Amino acid sequence: MLVVGVDSSTQSTKVLLCRTEDGTIAGQAAAPHPPGTEVDPEHWWRALGQAGRDLLDQADAIGIAAQQHGMVVLDEAGRVIRPALLWNDLRSARQGVELTEEFGGPAEMARRTGSVPTASFTITKLRWLAEHEPEAAKRTHRVMLPHDWLTWRMLENVAAEPTTDRGDASGTGYFSPADGTWLPDMAEAALGRPVGLPRVAAPAEIVGHTQRGAALSAGTGDNMGAALGLGLAEGEVVVSIGTSGTAYAVTPAPAADATGAVAGFADATGRFLPLVATVNAARVLTVTAGLLGIDVASLDRLALTGQPGAGGMTLLPYLDGERSPNRPDATGVLRGLTSANATRENLARAAVEAVLLSLADGIGYLAACGVTAERVILIGGAAQSPAVRAIAPAVFGVPVTVPEPGEYVALGAARQAAWALSGATEPPDWPRAGTQDFTAEPDTALRRRYGVLRDATAGWREKLD
Repeated sequence: MLVVGVDSSTQSTKVLLCRTEDGTIAGQAAAPHPPGTEVDPEHWWRALGQAGRDLLDQADAIGIAAQQHGMVVLDEAGRVIRPALLWNDLRSARQGVELTEEFGGPAEMARRTGSVPTASFTITKLRWLAEHEPEAAKRTHRVMLPHDWLTWRMLENVAAEPTTDRGDASGTGYFSPADGTWLPDMAEAALGRPVGLPRVAAPAEIVGHTQRGAALSAGTGDNMGAALGLGLAEGEVVVSIGTSGTAYAVTPAPAADATGAVAGFADATGRFLPLVATVNAARVLTVTAGLLGIDVASLDRLALTGQPGAGGMTLLPYLDGERSPNRPDATGVLRGLTSANATRENLARAAVEAVLLSLADGIGYLAACGVTAERVILIGGAAQSPAVRAIAPAVFGVPVTVPEPGEYVALGAARQAAWALSGATEPPDWPRAGTQDFTAEPDTALRRRYGVLRDATAGWREKLD
């Protein structure tokens, strides 16, 4: 039997056709999405049709994972009212702060929803809509997430009730991961009127069928899909280094971090997925390479010949502000530059170390929520960098495993579809793709030096201004 997994990300739709027994990929395709921080959902639908043209009809079941947080608002007839506001649309930052205070402050918000909402969260976008587009807010009958909307569009019965899953719902800001239930009063307070929310399906539930008879699983958010695709186990922390950086783990108990550093999400299996996100990740390497007048591959080679610790040079990589820690107005800082260590090799080394040290902070935030990292699973575009692979174990202080490059979000969606099709109590035991393992002695001095710089520069922008 065959299943399809879909990853509808910010940039594109990826479709994988997999065998149910072991997850072997039998076919794959992709189609692009338009750029921007708000997008007409019809673009996602057309991209799904394009990428899935020769694959969807072969599937016995289909699972859809998609970018988290995006706000899709529908009128009473089920029509999309305005382009969806995506996770990377930051216009609602002020609304996040105001809503947090309205609901009793960060600790109370984290207790109720697992997270302190930033501009990414759907609840902040609902408040922005109410304030800036009141006519659209008045017409809003139902709010959905990107994967909810795509799954609903796939249903044979167009009048069927929309569904979501607890993983993606936990990124809205009006859902309780601990209880697995909506908090409709919070959505209503944000929008200024009651609003319909999708039914929360069970992790392995079949929520309907397509016109061609394929079963549809509940679907989930992209980070939850990746965790399922990797077969993430307790004690493992995923570190993803792409345009942004993330560090997350699967846990049996919910997280509620009042500092806001950790988003207390649910996962796609009935457990939980505490997650830390950083703004600055692979782009730091690209910018440094540009500064040196070289490409990223050359930066890699230079970094591997630089001195460990970059000869005492430390880069704080908050080039575009930062989310973890919450310093939206921060800038990058280079400390310890001398005539003796001012080499291209050391600057390249400092950039790689900085990205990894920032994500090591993320692992530390997870540790404060009870997550013990025994191994890091390193994914994302920068995971293919030889310098990143070589330096990561010393920075993280634990062994690092790098799986083969793959579409792990789509693979997780396919695994969920196979699980729903099987009726089993646990997801199918698909083997993890081939991996490479890396180890090194922990560099505690490097971590300590970076921490001193990070803490010393808190509030610098305000002091200098």
